[in-house]
Amino acid sequence: MTAALTDQRRAALHRRVRFIVFFTIAWNIVEAAVALTAGAIASSAALIGFGLDSVIEVASAAVIAWQFTRRDPERWERPAVRIIGAAFFALAAYVTVDAILALSGIREPDHSPLGIGIAVASLVVMPGLAWLEFRTGRELGSRSVQADATQLLLCIYLSGTVLIGLLLNALFGWVWADSVAALVVAVLAIREGVEAWRGDLESPFEVLEDLSREDETD
Repeated sequence: MTAALTDQRRAALHRRVRFIVFFTIAWNIVEAAVALTAGAIASSAALIGFGLDSVIEVASAAVIAWQFTRRDPERWERPAVRIIGAAFFALAAYVTVDAILALSGIREPDHSPLGIGIAVASLVVMPGLAWLEFRTGRELGSRSVQADATQLLLCIYLSGTVLIGLLLNALFGWVWADSVAALVVAVLAIREGVEAWRGDLESPFEVLEDLSREDETD
């Protein structure tokens, strides 16, 4: 697909990538600050993991931003993807330890309306952004851009999981739900890290892409 791209189209896609990653960085700085603050106040392993994921997303987007300011972005594909994969593994390790400490009774999470709010906001913003970035990366043939979009997809899964855990704790007093949500986040992070490290990136939006292709052929 990339061989058919004109220089003008490629330049336009590069500009779009830069816009996406700069927006991602700005959004996730705010998200990380809110989630980590709420997590610290509530002693929530899931929220702290959510905040750390936002920090990693900033780092991941920064890697892509750096790559696409190079004269030859394609040259830096492999190291960029490896860095993103390593970030997933680091997140999984931290969240697992924190969740185990919570399950052992060392920490007991409190209710967090602020955490619920930031999780809902993430569910509103991230899906469209991740879909746009993945389609852009696929058109460019860039695995690093697709890996970064997969990082955003993890944020969507994570937001939903964290939201469920926080709601169960708030509504029913199930304090263990927070730790279970955190462990689910860790498992997702390991899976995505392995796929990024291997460069085995399948579209998380295949159904939408199939519908889009059908519309284009009609």
